[in-house]
This record gives sequence, C-alpha cells and structure tokens, in this order.
Amino acid sequence: MNLRQAVTLCAALSLCALLAVPGNFPGLSGDARLTLAVFALATCAWIGTPVDDTYIALGAGLALTATGVISSDTLFGTLGDETVWLLICAFVLAAAVARSGLAGRAAAFLVSGAGTVRQLTHLTTAALVVTAFAVPATSGRAALALPVFLALAKVLADRRRLVVMLALLFPTVILLSAVATLIGAGAHLITVSVLWEATGERIGFTQWLLLGLPLAMASSHLAAEAVLLTTTRRADRKEPVRITLDQLQEHSEQPVTGPWEPAETRCALLLATVVALWCSEPLHQVPPAVVALIGAVVAASPALGTVGLKDALRTVPWALLLFMAATMAMGVALADSGAARWLVSGLPLDLPAWLFLAVVVAVSTAAHLVLQSRSARSSVLVPLVVAAAVGAGVNPVAAALASTAAAGFCHTLPASAKPVTLFAGIPDTPTYTPRDLLRLSAVLAPLTAALVLLFAVTLWPLLGVPVR
Repeated sequence: MNLRQAVTLCAALSLCALLAVPGNFPGLSGDARLTLAVFALATCAWIGTPVDDTYIALGAGLALTATGVISSDTLFGTLGDETVWLLICAFVLAAAVARSGLAGRAAAFLVSGAGTVRQLTHLTTAALVVTAFAVPATSGRAALALPVFLALAKVLADRRRLVVMLALLFPTVILLSAVATLIGAGAHLITVSVLWEATGERIGFTQWLLLGLPLAMASSHLAAEAVLLTTTRRADRKEPVRITLDQLQEHSEQPVTGPWEPAETRCALLLATVVALWCSEPLHQVPPAVVALIGAVVAASPALGTVGLKDALRTVPWALLLFMAATMAMGVALADSGAARWLVSGLPLDLPAWLFLAVVVAVSTAAHLVLQSRSARSSVLVPLVVAAAVGAGVNPVAAALASTAAAGFCHTLPASAKPVTLFAGIPDTPTYTPRDLLRLSAVLAPLTAALVLLFAVTLWPLLGVPVR
C-alpha cells in the first residue's frame, strides 16, 4: 500500500468512525449517516485504490440497498432509465458508422481542404466536434479518430512538431467537445439523473444540445489555438500544408476517395435522420431513447444495416452502464436521506450567484487531479453542487451544468483521461510528453473555466436556464 492509498483509507475510516458515534453530528438521521459512510468509502476507494471503479460503485449501491437506505427497485430501476437505453442504442449506431467507414471519409474530405497549418487545425477541430453526434463517450470517439490521426501523421512525417500538435489536438478537442450532446459522456447522464431525482427537472436531448453545442464549439476552437501556439513555432505555422485524398488513402485501410459505397450512403442517411429527430423532439414528442432504439434496429437490420447486432452490442461499454446505474442510486440516497443537504449546510452559501458558480467551476476543473474518472467526478460533485445551489438560492440546473461542463477539462496528466492516455502512447509516432500537457494545461485550464462561467452567467440565462 502506497502513501496515497494509506492516507485515503485512514481518512475514510476516521469519518466512518465519527459517523458511527450517535452523539456526533446532531440532526443527522440514521439513513443519512449510513449514506455518508458509504459515500466516503466509495470516494476514497475511487481516489486511492486500483480497484475497478464499477466494482466500487456496485459495492456502494449494494451496501445502501442491504442497509435499507434505498430499495432494491431503486437500485435495479436505474438500469431501465431512458438515458441508459439512449446510450446503449447510440453505441450500436456508432458501431454502424465505424463499420461503414463513413467517419474516415468525412474527416479526410475536411482536412484535405486545408492550405495552412491554422486551417488544418480548425478543420480537424470542426470534424472532431461533429463526431460528438455520431459516437457516444470520449473513449469511443478517440478510438474512431485514431486511424485518421495515424494517416495524417504519416503524410506529415517530415514535420515532427506538426504531428505532435495534432496528437495533442485530437484528445483535447474530443474531451472539450463532449459537452455538445447528452450522449457525449456518461457523466452527462449522471447529471441529468441527479437533477431529476433532486429537483424534478429533466434536461432532454434538445435542451442539452441548445446549451452545450455553442460551449463545445467555442471551447474546442479556443483550445485548438492554445494547442497550436504552445506546441509549434511561428516558422511551423507559416509553412503551407498540402494534404490530398490520395495521400491519405495510401495510409488508410478504409476507402476515403472514389464513389460512396451503398453501406456508407445508408449509414449517412440513417445518422442524419436520427440526429434530425433528436433535435426536433419538441415538434414530434418522440423521446430520444425511442428514436435511438429505432435507429439501432435499422442499423443492425439484415437488409439495411451495416453491422450485425451481436457485433454492435460487443462495443457497448457495459461496465460504464453498470457504473452509471450504481452511482445514480448513490445520488438518490444522498438526496432522499438528507445527507447532501447536511454536507453543504455548514458552507458559507451567502454568496453572489456569479461567485458561487465561479467556485463550482474552479473545483470541478481541478477535480480531475483527484478523481480521474469523469463519471466518478460527477457522481461525487453533482449531488453536492445541487444541494449547495438550493441552499444558496442559485438555480441547481445552472450549477449542475456548469460543474459538468467544467469537469470536461482533464488534460493535466497522461493518465487524467482515456483519450489523453491513448494518444500519448502511440508506437513509432511522434507524440506529446507530460511537459507538453503541463504547458497546455497552464494556459487552457483558466481559459476553459472562464469560458464555462461566462456561458453560465450570460448565454444560458438567455436560453432558458437563469442563474437564480
């Protein structure tokens, strides 16, 4: 056991011992004590042990159920939540897109139009932002984008700093642009569930898109400039680039030139239809999960599909879904037992709304240094942020969204996020070092935090999410 594990274990056991003494913490119910003890143990285990995050979450959910804090219906019912089904079906659609080769062709078409380094940077950024609509979860998007990066790296092999810049650009934009859609990260679904249980307000796909897409575009292109300026020199940026489709085809396994295959055409039409139906939900009133299920059935159908259902289901991250279900149950326990309200009752909440949101954004931005799992960060932070927002007279929806958006920054260390880890260790390809990440983070962390706060206090109120 290393020092970090020992410290976190001692902290968790000490808190549990204090909670077990009846005289301590007057006004705290028995259910709230149990919830806090389980919550503390789970959080410390996420931080300080190598045990799988999903295993810890399931253990915590089981402990809360066995002690009667929540019912078994609550624990198992979270797996039937429509947001879980939305994510499952979205992964089936993503498998169809990956199998068809559509994503590589579209990306190659975009980057081949670049004539300068800056154009290449921002066209790549735009292509990566669009993938948030086709592929759920940042790790899935990183896996889909990796072959495109490798092809670009081989075409630009004689310009090492440019390849390093692209290696850093891909995971940076993938992480920051996830906020564009509800299915962009599992943390978003946890946030939506916590808000529903705590306040009775449910954020749908269209509302999230309206709030998140402008932020995703602004933060992604801002990050692209930061990556460009911190990893390349002026001479690198002045030299023109010329990338042709034929060059990319030489280093790509799937076709990026020539006429479209029938499977690509069907997949493009299906994806466009599904996204259009998601965005027009207020008009037809069909839930996004139902639309996704229809799309998944078509994508895996023998006649029209591009992937078999069994193959598509193998791409679904079942461990993530179980993690989400268990942490949703933990959020219910925190809210219903009164534990979340008690935790924030002693905080100085008499703050201006903008200052309260600034604190939330700052804590959420830095949380990746302690909790590396984005979903775990939302599981810990969002219930507390919602409870604190209610006590401070701040709109809990605005506070929860700001916290979740700010938690998208996790670039400081190679192990801070799976996309950062994936692009940091590519064999036989120049890539970034921990020093490059630290240099970028020193610039990008305050920029993204300030941008999230700016959106929360200026733009989101105009879009129906007031600060108070």
